[in-house]
Amino acid sequence: MKHHSGRVEVICGSMFSGKTEELIRRVRRAMIARQKVQVFKPAIDARYSLQRVTSHNGQDFEAIPVETVAEIASLIEPDTTVVAIDEAQFFDEEIVRFVERLAARGIRVILAGLDTDFRGEPFGPMPSLLCRADEVIKLHAICMVCGEEATRTQRLVNGQPARYDDPIIMVGAAEAYEARCREHHIVPGKPG
Repeated sequence: MKHHSGRVEVICGSMFSGKTEELIRRVRRAMIARQKVQVFKPAIDARYSLQRVTSHNGQDFEAIPVETVAEIASLIEPDTTVVAIDEAQFFDEEIVRFVERLAARGIRVILAGLDTDFRGEPFGPMPSLLCRADEVIKLHAICMVCGEEATRTQRLVNGQPARYDDPIIMVGAAEAYEARCREHHIVPGKPG
């Protein structure tokens, strides 16, 4: 079944907020609706499985690991009506133009990714994707310090908050990250 018009849906939030879980839910519903779906993920994300997108609660779905946006473009099959991309923050700005082209062709695009990095700053192409999306879903986790709603991702190094000048990209899960609220999100060395 072909869509009448394309659209871009962006699911964002901190780590442990359920982004991948929501992406998987939407993909499964599209399949129930007899849509042809292809799911992609950055090859850098091999935390649980290289060939699957996997949520922290264990839900998973088959995915194609890729290095670049051009690789995704080369792998899209002619009858695909839904393209899902997990961990969109790891791609470069080309992803923005790419998903706009897909939507213009009548394809539904579902993206999930961190809207901010561990420093609490906009992450990669996510701000541009959020601005161009037809639908934005911002999910929240639970702060590991106080139990309130969490909107930040806290990176930990030896149990202590990572410094502002630490590398932006470090793939990890509960061993290196926690969800935190604004009040308990700490970034030593952050300017301002």
